[in-house]
Amino acid sequence: MTPYEIISQKRDGKPLSDTEIDFFISSFMSGKITDYQMTALLMAIYIRDMDSRETSALTRAYIRSGETIDLSAVSGRKIDKHSTGGVGDKVSIILAPLVASLGVAVPMISGRGLGHSGGTLDKLESIPGFRTDLPVAQFRQLVQQHRLGLIGQTRDIVPADKRIYALRDVTATVDCIP
Repeated sequence: MTPYEIISQKRDGKPLSDTEIDFFISSFMSGKITDYQMTALLMAIYIRDMDSRETSALTRAYIRSGETIDLSAVSGRKIDKHSTGGVGDKVSIILAPLVASLGVAVPMISGRGLGHSGGTLDKLESIPGFRTDLPVAQFRQLVQQHRLGLIGQTRDIVPADKRIYALRDVTATVDCIP
C-alpha cells in the first residue's frame, strides 16, 4: 500500500478501505506522507466524494491522531455540532448555547479559516478576551459547570484535523462534504 496507490484509487472513484484511510492519516501525521500528497487526496475526495463508511473511518483516524478528552464525569448526554466548512459554520455560535441552555452538554472542538468566511474560532476570537486555547482541564470544567465549552484543535487534540483543515483552506477543498 502506497500513497500513490491510495490517491489514484480515490481519483478513479473507488472507495478506500478503513485500513487505507488509517494508513494515509497516520503516515501524514508521522511525516511519511507530504503535504502535496495529502492535498492530492483531498482533491480526489472533493471530486469523487466519500461514502458514509469512508467518512466514519476518516473521523476515527482523526480521533486516533491525538489525545482524547475524557468527559465521563460530565453527566447526561453530550453532543457536538461540527461544521464541515463554508458559510454554515456560524450556526455553532447560536446553536451551542441554545442546546446547553436545555441541559445538554456541548463540548465543542472547532476550527479556523474555512475559505472566505473564516472558521468558528476566527469568528469567536474576534470577541475581545474570548479564548479558545484552553487547557484540557479548564475545558472539562467549563463543560461540567456551564454545559458548554469550546476549544480549537491543538498539537495534542485532533492534530490531523488541524493540519488538514489548513490544507483544505488553501486548496479550494473546504466546501467538500465527504
